[in-house]
Amino acid sequence: MERENQLLKEWDMPPFSGIAVEDYAPAVRAAIAEAEAAIEAIATNEEAPTFANTVEALEVADRRLTRVAAIMDNLNECCTSEQLQQTVMELQPEITRLATRVSTDERLFRRVEAVAAQGGEQGERLTLLENTRKGFLRHGVALQGEERAKYMANEEELGQLELQFGQNALADRVDWIMHLTVSDDLEGLPEAVRTAAREEAAERGLEGWVFTLEAPSYVPFMQYSARRDLRERMWRAYGSIGNRGGETDNNEVIRRIVALRSEQAHLLGYDTYCDYVLEDRMVQSLSGLRRFMERLGRAVLPVAQQDLHEVEAERQADLAGRGISEGAMMPWDFAYYAERLRQRRYDFDEEQMRPYFPLDAVREGIFGLYGRLYGLCFVEDSSVEVYHPDVRVYRVVEGKRLMGWLYLDMFPRTSKRSGAWMTEFRGQHGEVRPQIQVVCNFSKPSGGQPSLLRFSEVETFMHEMGHAMHGMLSEVGYESLSGTNVKRDFVEMPSQVMENWCYEPEFLSTFARHWQSGEVLPMEYVERIRAARNHLAGWYCLRQLNLGWIDIAFHTDAWRQVGEPWRAEAVERQAMTSLLPSVEGCCTATGFGHIFGGGYASGYYGYKWAEVLDADIFGSRFKREGIFNRQTAREFRERVLSCGGSEHPSHLFRAFVGRDPDPDALLTRMGIATDTAREAVDINNL
Repeated sequence: MERENQLLKEWDMPPFSGIAVEDYAPAVRAAIAEAEAAIEAIATNEEAPTFANTVEALEVADRRLTRVAAIMDNLNECCTSEQLQQTVMELQPEITRLATRVSTDERLFRRVEAVAAQGGEQGERLTLLENTRKGFLRHGVALQGEERAKYMANEEELGQLELQFGQNALADRVDWIMHLTVSDDLEGLPEAVRTAAREEAAERGLEGWVFTLEAPSYVPFMQYSARRDLRERMWRAYGSIGNRGGETDNNEVIRRIVALRSEQAHLLGYDTYCDYVLEDRMVQSLSGLRRFMERLGRAVLPVAQQDLHEVEAERQADLAGRGISEGAMMPWDFAYYAERLRQRRYDFDEEQMRPYFPLDAVREGIFGLYGRLYGLCFVEDSSVEVYHPDVRVYRVVEGKRLMGWLYLDMFPRTSKRSGAWMTEFRGQHGEVRPQIQVVCNFSKPSGGQPSLLRFSEVETFMHEMGHAMHGMLSEVGYESLSGTNVKRDFVEMPSQVMENWCYEPEFLSTFARHWQSGEVLPMEYVERIRAARNHLAGWYCLRQLNLGWIDIAFHTDAWRQVGEPWRAEAVERQAMTSLLPSVEGCCTATGFGHIFGGGYASGYYGYKWAEVLDADIFGSRFKREGIFNRQTAREFRERVLSCGGSEHPSHLFRAFVGRDPDPDALLTRMGIATDTAREAVDINNL
């Protein structure tokens, strides 16, 4: 008997157990056909254009396609296979083709223009109308003839290239391991790291220890391994992702992506892709962004240089004590000696604190925080289908009201991309509640111990849950305006606000307990965490700025100034303010998924921009009024989180704080309170 394609049926929760890879193609194509019919009906409607029969109708025309594609795309990132990758590459052009056909359909645009000319729309309806109209203008409706054909072909190719970039980076990351068989090679590594590496080797049928480029393996190795030669091997492997030549090399993929993005911007009348993107951001212009980045760079550079000097002093003291010389500090030395300096200066050791942060307790602590702030309750629901045994699902309720479902996927695997992120299987709209997913790559349980998190991983979990609750607490009428569908340089603010609780003793005491003894995290440890918060703050701020400059270089004309053979690392070196020697063959850009496949192109600066907002919000309201203050939380929920993208972010910020952002809040938190720094982060005067 022929099996049924579950994706072609009606469903509420994603029917993972009934989906096979071969189901996606017929389901996507059926959904495209359905969307095309709905769109054609809108375009040919003989009734006069109204908000309902045009703008609202366009909002829902491709809803089935959106849902099917959400499952396919999310699984391609979380639980992929060669067959799924090939399927997505095959279907992506067809999905892109539909989107460009809609955005360039003059019949639809004329109807939207007619609705806009009528006036009278307010609030959320006005935002949706303006966004719809702007979407046509920013996606080619004014183009004609050859220019329109070129624009549509470019969009299709870009969709495939962005997918190819991610597949190449994933292949390079999972293809490489470091297999060690001599115990002396483990010098400096904590026992938990050794145990995890031994279990990784056993899973692969190998003796000894295996280290990978996954964060739970790579990061502690670079921080603790006393073997400089092995640190160098790991660093070069990580730094060469997408830059090793062969079929998975991303250099030509990047060059083609940025060339096409540039051409698209020119077709639409913009000088650069950055100009195109930033017009629709809080920062509004490339000149304003450059001023923000340059001023902040000038402010933090001396601090970063001093940070490097102190790490170098730590290195020299160590080398002198061992009576050896290693020449100049190299990139693979920095994390190791920065960690040694942090331990010596603050007596802060993330490995020592791991036992106090078992994943289950951290999760329940975060759930508890959202219970205290917003009255939410998280109830595990094993009846909901999942796509992998690691995934757990929770019904999120407020009193008797269902707020949505939360999927948690916490551990690394070879079929999953690196990093941590929040995504949706369905966004909130009207009375329809969202289905939201948080994906991380935390250390697996090992050696008879539960998954024990580093403090930085606790911050990561809190960050992604901030995104999730932005989506979960959304209360808007239209899915395209719900949750995290906000301007990109605002989207990180709610998640970064939540990181602040990680440094509050009152919050840590609610969950941070030793996984064996039940002992509460000692106050002396809490004080070390707080004291070490600004450890090398200038250095890490400069690092974030460098990532932003790399992004800008690839999306202005800087990438064209590199000769042949064209290499992304050459563009990168010209863009960065590097305080350590560059290494031939190592390149951040060739694995930089945020800007070449993750939606942050020309927007990576948004992390620093959002920091200005989050420091002010937490300091001026939550810290001053009480970190568990329900009234403050209610206002934050009602004036920011629930609004999604229905209002301009500046309006939401002022509605909650009562004024424009105060740069002193971030400077106080960073410990860089100078006049130069104050000017740097004053985003009100760019």
